[in-house]
Amino acid sequence: MTANRRIGLWLVGAKGGVASTTVLGLLALRKGLIGTTGLLTELPLFQDLDLARWDEFIVGGHEIRGLVLAEEAMRVASEMRAVRPEIVERCRDELDEIDRRVRPGTIHNVGPAICGLADPAVPRERSPREILARLRQDIAGFRAAAGAEHVVVVNVASTEPPVDAAGLPATWAEMERGLAAGGRSAAAAVDALPASSLYAMAALDLGCTYINFTPSLGATPPAIDELARLRGGRHCGTDGKTGETLLKSVLAPMFARRNLQVLSWVSHNIFGNMDGRVLDDPLNKQSKLASKEHLLGEILGYRPQSHISIEYIESLGDWKTAWDHVHFAGFLGTPMTLQFIWQGCDSVLAAPLVLDLVRLSERARRHGQTGLLRFLASFFKSPLGVAEHRFDRQFQMLEAWADEVRGEKV
Repeated sequence: MTANRRIGLWLVGAKGGVASTTVLGLLALRKGLIGTTGLLTELPLFQDLDLARWDEFIVGGHEIRGLVLAEEAMRVASEMRAVRPEIVERCRDELDEIDRRVRPGTIHNVGPAICGLADPAVPRERSPREILARLRQDIAGFRAAAGAEHVVVVNVASTEPPVDAAGLPATWAEMERGLAAGGRSAAAAVDALPASSLYAMAALDLGCTYINFTPSLGATPPAIDELARLRGGRHCGTDGKTGETLLKSVLAPMFARRNLQVLSWVSHNIFGNMDGRVLDDPLNKQSKLASKEHLLGEILGYRPQSHISIEYIESLGDWKTAWDHVHFAGFLGTPMTLQFIWQGCDSVLAAPLVLDLVRLSERARRHGQTGLLRFLASFFKSPLGVAEHRFDRQFQMLEAWADEVRGEKV
């Protein structure tokens, strides 16, 4: 086991609900204030893989809002009643220290709903090239100041509107030419890149790891995937699978394997956190719906009638409720129904997955892996490069990877 590693964790959307809960959880784990329930990497399967310890991470990030990290963590505790306030108080000094390492993000092509949240002090550069230079400098400066051997960048910012990736440069060489063209017409396609992709490019150009926990475009374009391989970086995503879609990925295979015909599947989601507020904008909502809608057809082999709604109910805060009604036909064509209610704290469901992804992707780096990390598919609604959406099959990919790492020669 390697001693005294120093690993950077750079959070995009560093003071939002998911990020503040992730950071608070990391600090609480380090101090022994909480147990490890909800952390997949604490299962016996992963105990002998030499995963990074909680005290080996140093945290920084990008943020567009004028927030105080400790206050946001206390809001999750007091207003949302998601964690005990005394945990926040025990970690306040460390939260303030991390707060000082957070830098202004970018609002390039994030849509009006997110732009409306931004602090006036957030820089408004004129070109993606200028934004990239600043974001790279922030991450590189953090890495140097922290003495980190590697930095994992995780996007937990709000969901951006969808982008037509078909018009983007197909190769990294073309992308570079577009960046260099400045304001000329050759750069028009590059100008369409959203903030999530600029964060991905900044991270991967430095050889870092980029994890897209959102439905936003991120590192999806082939040119950015090529950049990861050229620089020895790695990436995965998109859209963390925390609640209702997780249940679908478990239940839909049951119907398929019992040869029961799903006639319709209706899903209604309500929640009131910042993500819900942003998704109340129809443009931003499109990205989330697209991420949630495709799974059923790919598991069942046909597309039943389906409907998914996402509604912002401010009073619910971080507590998300999903009602699902599944209408299916059994033997003799007899129609039957399955109904379930899923209720959980959105940030508390997401935070341990972020920590798991950071540990596993960092271990993949030491295992010599670059490019797309397909073995992490079970964490995402829309896993890049993976057509398999059945949760048990996706988890088998993770188990196979763990066996491979376990077999490394010392």
